[in-house]
Amino acid sequence: MNKGRVVVGMSGGVDSSVAALILKEQGYDVTGVTMQIWQEESYEESSENGGCCGLSAVEDARRVAGIIGIPHYVMNFRKEFSDKVIDYFVGEYHAGRTPNPCIACNRYIKWEALLHRAREIGADYIATGHYGSIVTLENGRYSVAKSDDKSKDQSYVLYSLTQEELAHTLFPLGGCNKDGVRRMAADAGLPVAAKKDSQDICFVPDGDYAAFIERHTGQKSVPGSFVDSDGNVLGQHKGISHYTVGQRKGLGIAFGEPRFVLRINPKENTVVLGTKEELMVRRVYVSDVNYMALAGLSGELRVTGKLRYSQKESSCIIRPGKDGILAEFDEPQRAATPGQAAVFYNNGCILCGGVIE
Repeated sequence: MNKGRVVVGMSGGVDSSVAALILKEQGYDVTGVTMQIWQEESYEESSENGGCCGLSAVEDARRVAGIIGIPHYVMNFRKEFSDKVIDYFVGEYHAGRTPNPCIACNRYIKWEALLHRAREIGADYIATGHYGSIVTLENGRYSVAKSDDKSKDQSYVLYSLTQEELAHTLFPLGGCNKDGVRRMAADAGLPVAAKKDSQDICFVPDGDYAAFIERHTGQKSVPGSFVDSDGNVLGQHKGISHYTVGQRKGLGIAFGEPRFVLRINPKENTVVLGTKEELMVRRVYVSDVNYMALAGLSGELRVTGKLRYSQKESSCIIRPGKDGILAEFDEPQRAATPGQAAVFYNNGCILCGGVIE
């Protein structure tokens, strides 16, 4: 029985490959699509970095599709990626903030743009190899539940998905773990079974964000002053795009005790340094909130929240605020970084999430 037509975003990695395999075995009419978004590195570099959108990804995805027995196409999303991800990435660093391009890519490319294209060709769903599950709650709303494999849970980067997008999305790997996925790939003879996971930011494989921004804009970083919380000058920095809140290493300046980036002030071109104690906060304001399990927040609610992907959830109370929500954590949190995501959970499902201000 055909369960419907689904377009699987195939990155050439093991997760999306097994997602396509599972859906085919479950009786879906599966079409594989590899999104061309940032193919400027060499084939060798792409293979070495395990890139999710490099040149080798297309060939790996095509080979997997041939083995599974599904059609495979390449769709060009370079303009959308440039407008919605690259420009945002550069703009946030220039504003003294720390962007999360993977979340932006999920929001605007892997869902908004891909779902639009998929529905144009008559597909009922899109699917990816993310670790998480879509659940329908008692109130009729959709939410993303955390993966059974807590070490691979990717719900944090999926908080921005809309109800419409969730209604047309499948996550075949929600009940899987990584070792099991690799075994399934090996058993099916897929050549990507042992392929390493892709880098978080595909278009900066060397991790040098400041150098990428300089190349992209043609503008050199402007040095400025390191200052303490009282404005006293401590030394010179290389340019604000080299730093992020919470950073300790790579400051190029020595003190008697560890110093961390507390704030970045683009107008004054200063980077404020301080102690670990000064870095800790309990209250965080969050804007651009996407509500998932609830349609909105009418009063205070006790939930758990996390301020970065790798962080453990912590108990907090969230309250509605002007154009956002205010989160107050029971215990101080390290480095609430402007521009990064704050995601809040209730009973293992995403309640809402937004951007740390």
